[in-house]
Amino acid sequence: MNSRKKIIQFIVFLAIMLLTFYAVFRKQELPEIWAAVTQMSWGYVMAALLLGLFFVSAEGIMMKYLFASMGEESNMRRCLLYSWVGFFYSGITPSATGGQPMQLYYMKKDGHKASDATVILMTMALVYKLVLVVAGIGILALWYQPLKSYMKGYMLFYFVGIFLNLGVVLIIIGVMLFPAILIKCANVFDALMIWLHIWKVNPDRQTKVQGFVESYRHAVGFMIKHRIQLMVIIAITILQRTSMLLLTYLVYCGFHLHGEGMGKIMVLQAAVYITVDMLPIPGAQGITELVYKTVFSGIFTEFYLVPSMMVSRGMNFYIPLLICAVAAIWAAYGTSNQKVIYNMYKDK
Repeated sequence: MNSRKKIIQFIVFLAIMLLTFYAVFRKQELPEIWAAVTQMSWGYVMAALLLGLFFVSAEGIMMKYLFASMGEESNMRRCLLYSWVGFFYSGITPSATGGQPMQLYYMKKDGHKASDATVILMTMALVYKLVLVVAGIGILALWYQPLKSYMKGYMLFYFVGIFLNLGVVLIIIGVMLFPAILIKCANVFDALMIWLHIWKVNPDRQTKVQGFVESYRHAVGFMIKHRIQLMVIIAITILQRTSMLLLTYLVYCGFHLHGEGMGKIMVLQAAVYITVDMLPIPGAQGITELVYKTVFSGIFTEFYLVPSMMVSRGMNFYIPLLICAVAAIWAAYGTSNQKVIYNMYKDK
């Protein structure tokens, strides 16, 4: 990604962020919101922040574990840096598309094999989607009517989120079982888009599709051969996602509120994530706040609804994003030779 694209994406991100803040606060009394926030127990604030940082760092832990499973030397500090850089670029690009390419870039720059790095990233992406789809379908099967009453007008978006994530999982299964058919389908779709003049002829697209298929095939092959490691990654992924759901419950407790169970709040927060996960908006800004206000309007009183959203969203996205932005700057400009620094750390 060149500097011009980075600048454009960052400007778009800031514009969406400002529009989000305007939409959230334009009819609110800011002194009242601040008064509510200051009433929150700071112990819960710090616990929520730690969960937000753990969510980002858990990906680095998984990278370190998978590199070791492949017999590659890796340093935990560098793996954490990969996860922080990935979170930052995922947060400022539509549908989180920028995170993995930047992680792969820095892994290759540190001397890791591109094939191994790709398998690691694909494995984590596949497990994440599987966990999300299973959770989403489980909520529908076991808690449909209550969920419908809380989601209100956003229930359709929830189904769209499930459908899109399930589509990704089915594509991955297709890659595993019917790679040739999938490539043919992609070529037919490409020809259709060209015929409709939606995009131009580009031979690189077919190469990218084949590379995508091969990458997931290698990832699936790795998981089949390393089932114990796969179970560990699934367990860490579940723990990682649970930490973000628990964060909202800590915010609820931090405002000294009572009456709603931890499980209910966590399920509702999971529904929010599933709803906005695949939407092509940088950081899912705006839509996340709108869905949150709707879903949790029956959980938080009117006085605490917007303050709880501010704290929850700040701890699980904006503050980690700011920290990860510093990490991304360090990765890009902090040293003149990242590979030398990495090798120095690796030997310790």
